[in-house]
Amino acid sequence: MNAPATPPSPYSASTQSSKVESHTLSVLVDNEPGVLARVVGLFSGRGYNIESLTVAEVAHAEHRSRITIVTSGAPETIDQIHHQLERIVPVRQVTDLTVSSRSLERELAMVKVRGRGDNRNDALQLAEAFRARVIDATTESFIFELTGKPEKIDEFIDLMRPIGLVEVSRTGVAAISRGPEPI
Repeated sequence: MNAPATPPSPYSASTQSSKVESHTLSVLVDNEPGVLARVVGLFSGRGYNIESLTVAEVAHAEHRSRITIVTSGAPETIDQIHHQLERIVPVRQVTDLTVSSRSLERELAMVKVRGRGDNRNDALQLAEAFRARVIDATTESFIFELTGKPEKIDEFIDLMRPIGLVEVSRTGVAAISRGPEPI
């Protein structure tokens, strides 16, 4: 006799029924020890992935920090993450900046490229087209600084691979809502 089928996990089941989407969440928290660990623990404990994570204090006098998280999942999963984040005690506010078309996302990257001769010229021309700034140069390499949407940075990196990409360092996404109102 066959054993009864185990019902699927609520986390894996939701990704099968809906399209996977990427969302940027802004989480305003009290700046105290252990808060980031609790937020990250929520993700790891439930099998959610964090694609980008940035944290900085944004209101020194009030001891508030802003955590910007890029994650992906089915709409039901994103909604579940949102609600679970709101239940963590030092979390003051959770905003899904993706649902608002009135938000901006930027990322900073430093890209090291090795090159001589034509490769060197190609790297400089591409950097100019992407408005990347040379922040270090030797006779055999460059380090470019590039700010923009994550997709722009991905494209720049992909174009630098055949030229001689050596190393990449990225800050992660910083995001903010447009207009005069706070999140």
